[in-house]
Amino acid sequence: MSGCRLWYLSPLALLLILTVPACDPGTTRPAFTPFPEADTAEVSLPVRQATRRLAELLQADSLPVPVVRERDGFLDTRWFDTTTHHPPLGRGLGQGVVRLRGWIEPARPRHSKLTVELTYRPLADPSLTERERERPLPSSHPFVVRLRALLARLQERER
Repeated sequence: MSGCRLWYLSPLALLLILTVPACDPGTTRPAFTPFPEADTAEVSLPVRQATRRLAELLQADSLPVPVVRERDGFLDTRWFDTTTHHPPLGRGLGQGVVRLRGWIEPARPRHSKLTVELTYRPLADPSLTERERERPLPSSHPFVVRLRALLARLQERER
C-alpha cells in the first residue's frame, strides 16, 4: 500500500463527530445574570410552558412583552414608561421607565424556577455598558408590588 492509510476511530470519537454538529450551543439569553434582588417563583410546568404562561400573564396585565424565547426560557419587555406602557420619550431615565426580564430555568422534575427582575436607569453614563447603568427597582416600587402579585397568582395556579 503505497500512499493509502486507513484511519481507525474509536467508537467514542465517532459518536462525538456525529453528535456535535447536532448541538446548538447558542442562546438568545443575555450574557449576564439577574440581579440578586430579582423575584423568584416555582411552578409545576416545563420551561417552555412556564415561559409562555408568564408572558401571557404579563400581557394580560397590559405589560408589553415583545421578546419571548420559549426555547431559551427568557423574556424581555424592553424599556417602557410605567404610565403609558409605551417606549419612553427621550433618554428614559428614572424609576418611571423600567425594563422587565425573566429567566426560566428547570427546577425539580416537571417544575421551573422563574426569576424576574425589574430595572431602571438612574443616569446616562456613556462610559458604562448598558447593564452597568441599570439598577433594580426598590421593593416598594408599585411595579415591583404588582409583579410579586402576578408571580404569586401564577405560582398558586400552577402548583
